[in-house]
Amino acid sequence: MKITILGAGSFGTAFAAHLALFGHEVKMWTRNCERAEYINKFHKNRSCFSETDLPHAVSAASDIAEALAFSQHVVMAIPTQSQREVCGKIAPLAKEGVHMLNLAKGIEISTGSLLHQLHKELCPQIVYSALSGPSHAEELLLDMPTTVVVASKEESEARMWQKIVSAGSFRVYAGTDVIGLEVGGATKNIYAIAAGISRALKLGDNASAALACRGLAEIMRFGAKLGANPLTLSGLAGVGDLIVTCYSIHSRNFRLGLGIGSGKTLKEASEELGQVAEGAYTVRAVVENAQKFDVEMPLAEAVYRVLYKNESPTKLIKELFARPLKAEMRF
Repeated sequence: MKITILGAGSFGTAFAAHLALFGHEVKMWTRNCERAEYINKFHKNRSCFSETDLPHAVSAASDIAEALAFSQHVVMAIPTQSQREVCGKIAPLAKEGVHMLNLAKGIEISTGSLLHQLHKELCPQIVYSALSGPSHAEELLLDMPTTVVVASKEESEARMWQKIVSAGSFRVYAGTDVIGLEVGGATKNIYAIAAGISRALKLGDNASAALACRGLAEIMRFGAKLGANPLTLSGLAGVGDLIVTCYSIHSRNFRLGLGIGSGKTLKEASEELGQVAEGAYTVRAVVENAQKFDVEMPLAEAVYRVLYKNESPTKLIKELFARPLKAEMRF
């Protein structure tokens, strides 16, 4: 099968290699003409995984019209905050019934929209699905055991993508809770930043476990308000993604937190990272929505205050522990 991938970053590249390795023909789109030419000539992506040879079934184009004409099955691997711009390019080109699988995890800052809402607004002609779960690009590239979830409003659409992308050690489950999947994928990045800060401050394993558990409670409260199924958030797209993002050195958001906890500003830590850490954007949209919907999210608010108000993590930890005592589970 022919498949188009929009985006040539780490996950887009790893996903392209995975699909090609198991028999699909893949065309990646990148804005960068030189990068596209380099991929076509040398079968490597020098901007990420530069030492890895890509299968010859992977090619690249810098013309988005060419990429979209290649296939009716399109994978979106563009960072969340750039998807509105890219959807603007897609809208006049995509035919009715194009099948779109979104790999990004985040919430649009300017509108507070989840990604399925953004695509419905700008590209109503496409059939939308999203993939999420514990899946670092570095491990997908090596075909290391990975399990994820694909969700679509139509179960048949989720099943279709499940069959297309499941191969080797990459196992895909199917579902219909797009809201739950996208909420889990977006919000877990906030708590990964907190986990990185905790590690840098040497707060210990007890604190790390508490962050993950209390973070999950916030995610479930937030998700419930938006219409997510709690079972989705207790599965791969919620707990699974939260665990891998909070405890893996592959996690950009965890590494951003390490930098912040070591005394760097958000700007300094982001520049050192050299990659997009979606949690730094997502926390702004989540805190704003939480206030609008009256959802209690003290950990998310603390991360926001550290990143954007330059408040001391140590001071905020004391504030969190001084909060009134409550029951553990409240929705």
